[in-house]
Amino acid sequence: MKVCTDACLFGAFMAQYISSTPVNTIADIGTGTGLLSLMIAQKNNAIIHACEIDEQAALQATQNFSSSPWHQRLTVIKGNVLEVKPATIYDWLVCNPPFYEKSLKSPHSNKNIAMHSGRLRLQDIIPLCNQYLTRQGRFALLLPYQRTTSFIAMAHQNNFYLAYKLDVKPSPKHHFFRSICIFSKTPTPVLLEETITIKELNNAYSAPFTALLKDYYLFL
Repeated sequence: MKVCTDACLFGAFMAQYISSTPVNTIADIGTGTGLLSLMIAQKNNAIIHACEIDEQAALQATQNFSSSPWHQRLTVIKGNVLEVKPATIYDWLVCNPPFYEKSLKSPHSNKNIAMHSGRLRLQDIIPLCNQYLTRQGRFALLLPYQRTTSFIAMAHQNNFYLAYKLDVKPSPKHHFFRSICIFSKTPTPVLLEETITIKELNNAYSAPFTALLKDYYLFL
């Protein structure tokens, strides 16, 4: 599986954000090859359970975890999270869900599972969060920008409230294409909304992006 820049940004941002408060347990839903869990583990001491439905991706995530310095805190759970009752209740749930719905699909079934919402739909996330999170728990998603408003409304209708939103542009000449959204079970007195641009017009990475990713990229 290829590693996307927006997924790396999500991982780096969440690693930094979560590190600001004490956290014991984290669930990574649809971990793929384990990128998000590995990035968060680098800056947090929490136990992380990474759920993955695809057998080959789960195997690769297991291998990646075993090779990492944080392997004792990382566990892959192979299976469909919609069918498995969690043995642990988590402080955080993080998810880079399948983006596309009713779109042209790839001939490769594993790519469809990763990118299309056939197995895990956005409307499935809210019940999962009710099931998996502690009373004070929070969850974070990386969303396509055009689906952010509808998901925020859906979350609010189910008593989850937007606490933070980071809108992402590829460059100053592009429109926003992703949003990182963080939700809690209690309304936030002040909603913090920010933006970030991945690259400048000269194609160099922006200073905010570089600051977030410098601990993960070999050359930045």
